Amino acid sequence: MSRPSINERTPLAAAIDAGLVTAFVAIGRRNHDEDPGVIGLLSTAAPFLVGLVAGWLVAKAWDDPTPIRKGLVIWPITVVVGMIGRRIAGDGTAVSFIIVATVFLGATLVGWRAARLAIVAKRHTI
Repeated sequence: MSRPSINERTPLAAAIDAGLVTAFVAIGRRNHDEDPGVIGLLSTAAPFLVGLVAGWLVAKAWDDPTPIRKGLVIWPITVVVGMIGRRIAGDGTAVSFIIVATVFLGATLVGWRAARLAIVAKRHTI
């Protein structure tokens, strides 16, 4: 069994995705006046970070994490696994929260990939 190859952009892309998921949680916690501590942030982010890892595994994102199609796989898996994790933990999954999570994470996890594609395409036309 061969070992999967890791693209040179993989560490940065993983950090961007994890940072965006963590930013989503931090913004939500701040808007709801929840404890700003690191432990609270990490415990709230954990289900979504697990979902992010699951999305990366399903998308096989380590080989090239930057295409939009990878983001289109990672995004819904991150949201669904995150919501399931919240339910298991006894945390809320109100419809409005699901909508906000879906829109924010979609805009960011797919959005940075789309922005990168536009920048790369523009560089190649100059």
